[in-house]
Amino acid sequence: MMSSGPHHQVPLTQAQIAQQQQTAAMQVEMAKRRSRKPTDKNLPDNIDDCTVGDMAARYRQLRDFERRLDATMTRKRLDIVDSVNRSVKRWKTLRVWITNTAEDQVWQGNGLNVDSFDFSSNLEPNYRVKIEGRLLDDDDDLDKEDEDSEDAKARSDDPDRMEEDPKPKTTRALKYRFSHFFKALSVDFPSNRKGIDQPVEWKKPERAGPSSNLPAAADFDELTFKRSGDENLNITINLYRHEEPERYAISQELENIVDMSEATRQEIVMGIWEYIKLMGLQEDEEKRNFRCDDLLKKAFGIETGSIPKLHDYITPHLKPLPPVKLPYTIRLDEEFHRNPQPTIYDVRVAVDDPLREKMLSFLSNAGYANMLKEAASLDDQLAIIIHAIHVSKAKHAFLTSLSEDPATFVKDWLSSQKRDLDVIMGEAMRGGGEDATGDEWRKGGKDSIWSTINARESVTVMLAKQPIQPQR
Repeated sequence: MMSSGPHHQVPLTQAQIAQQQQTAAMQVEMAKRRSRKPTDKNLPDNIDDCTVGDMAARYRQLRDFERRLDATMTRKRLDIVDSVNRSVKRWKTLRVWITNTAEDQVWQGNGLNVDSFDFSSNLEPNYRVKIEGRLLDDDDDLDKEDEDSEDAKARSDDPDRMEEDPKPKTTRALKYRFSHFFKALSVDFPSNRKGIDQPVEWKKPERAGPSSNLPAAADFDELTFKRSGDENLNITINLYRHEEPERYAISQELENIVDMSEATRQEIVMGIWEYIKLMGLQEDEEKRNFRCDDLLKKAFGIETGSIPKLHDYITPHLKPLPPVKLPYTIRLDEEFHRNPQPTIYDVRVAVDDPLREKMLSFLSNAGYANMLKEAASLDDQLAIIIHAIHVSKAKHAFLTSLSEDPATFVKDWLSSQKRDLDVIMGEAMRGGGEDATGDEWRKGGKDSIWSTINARESVTVMLAKQPIQPQR
């Protein structure tokens, strides 16, 4: 049995310690390399005096254009992300046809021989009801088809027109099907038929696993059921809507505030927030709280409320949407079936904005990551080139100063080198040397010692060093 006290750590072997030290040394070396990696992409000052033409000015214009382009692309991408997250819906029309057929009815003869005396038969009168739904195309699509047909007719009427190869017909794939818009379906029979007719119910099965495809039982355009009977029946078909995000029926108290009879939770919360801002009910000191006027008091029953708790306030006022009820009469008489006509209903349904799929494909484009890597690689190459230009500019300034006054320049340069050597050897006084007063090291700005490349890289290396934790 193991003891409950503290367990002593197993000491590391020499190989493990050496491996840890090697890993830490590698991390320090990588940090040094990152610190030495140039990142500045701005040209040095007064570079225009050292170049031929206006290349430096053109480069600055390109840099300014790049910054504005990056800002525009980032803003547009954020707008696309916001549009996708808001899940904007469009309303379209779902047309539903309801028809029924009659089988083995008395007026159909049942296949009996009228000359025989035996009228017994095992055939029972029955009927089939078919419910079919199709999403109608937009009006602009229909207008486009009419224009195409008119253009084709005009081309056929022109005798002088040259023959052309026919354009291939593009078929629109049916993305939405009847079962996609409803989570359940049921049929109500007359009360005098309860217990006789088996109930008709369908519920949409859940998706199996992370797959986005629906099972076959939830992906159809028509539903058919068969029952026994020889009399006309009045039934009601109930369609329970399936919407993501789910929409709710709103109570009258809350409807007076948001001016909507049905909406999603997000739409309701945003409506209440807009009402609070419009009426100036937000408290001055604590912006998360708001005062309740007569309408809010009637809905929530409180004097003051908290904006983060709006979801809790609206929950008692939400109810599931009532089903879409489609009355239908099952006709089993001979007169109707001589020329049967379906009963048609138009149901308003919500579909995703067609641009949403394109925006999602834009956000999930694999080439975007490769483009970012390529742009980062080009930025690194550009920074290396700019670093080389800085070095060349320093050399140019050095040689220019030497050519203007060689004696004074060499004297100042030797004095500067002597001070640096004294500092490195530890022989310099606190002031910095015989000619140094210490002000050069305290002074900041563009012309100070700390703005030189060597000083900046030295400080960067020191900051990049990570202290190695000793292994015990």
